[in-house]
Amino acid sequence: MKILVVDDEQLLVKGMKFNLENEGYTVETAYDGATAIDMAKSGGVDLIILDLMMPQVDGLTACMRIREFSNVPIIMLTARSEDADKIIGLESGADDYITKPFNILELKARIRALLRRANAAPQQKQTETLLLTAGGITLDQLTDSLESVQHPGIFFAGEALNVDGVCGGYNLQWAWSSGSAAGRAAAGEHA
Repeated sequence: MKILVVDDEQLLVKGMKFNLENEGYTVETAYDGATAIDMAKSGGVDLIILDLMMPQVDGLTACMRIREFSNVPIIMLTARSEDADKIIGLESGADDYITKPFNILELKARIRALLRRANAAPQQKQTETLLLTAGGITLDQLTDSLESVQHPGIFFAGEALNVDGVCGGYNLQWAWSSGSAAGRAAAGEHA
């Protein structure tokens, strides 16, 4: 995993780089927002730690520009500790906000948590798009839609739809309320 550490305090960057490399991360560094944007554009970065107050392009602007082309997790790490600063940082696209001085153990824990969520998202998306197909009927569990090969585009209304026989011996029930899905489909045993 590659982490980009961006801060104009070179001694702080050196310390974070040392600690994160000891955890097994590959660490790239930058000392201003413009360089951070360029490095993020080049890709291959799994997480960015970004200071707010930097020369050339400040961290807030850098965060917003990075968000234009990337969803890489961003942790704001800054001396600005007012609630308004935290809110602005998070609303500008940061995923987390830590104030200086900080505990390196807490930073490492937050990094692990963000990377865990970032790596779990694609797997979760795959399971959410599962389709249940029996006979000529397909149920999309993500969109709560029921489609029939024999009657495409027709939506069924009523308390429940029993399509036994139509689905090749499978019992498929779908609960509806006023034409919208009120529940999930339940597939029964094969007859």
